[in-house]
Amino acid sequence: MAYLQDLIKAYGRVETLTLDSTGRRILVRCRLDGELEAIEVCIERYALDRDPSGARLRVLECTASRRWLQAVLSDHLVGKPIALPAWAAAAL
Repeated sequence: MAYLQDLIKAYGRVETLTLDSTGRRILVRCRLDGELEAIEVCIERYALDRDPSGARLRVLECTASRRWLQAVLSDHLVGKPIALPAWAAAAL
């Protein structure tokens, strides 16, 4: 969770992280700056691509509890490869 915490620290903090590696699902509950309530992001499906240069996560489908965040995720996250440290790839 510390890795994800570092990724979003400029925007808020992670409250909970739930990984389901068998179902290829990730649920993140976070408190973003300026929001009155916690926000949930659910990565419904993801792919993990590995090659000699490392591992990358590709989000195939995700939802968010805020419409504006759903739009941001669709535009900037879905389908884009995200380089992962080896330990994070092993957890997924």
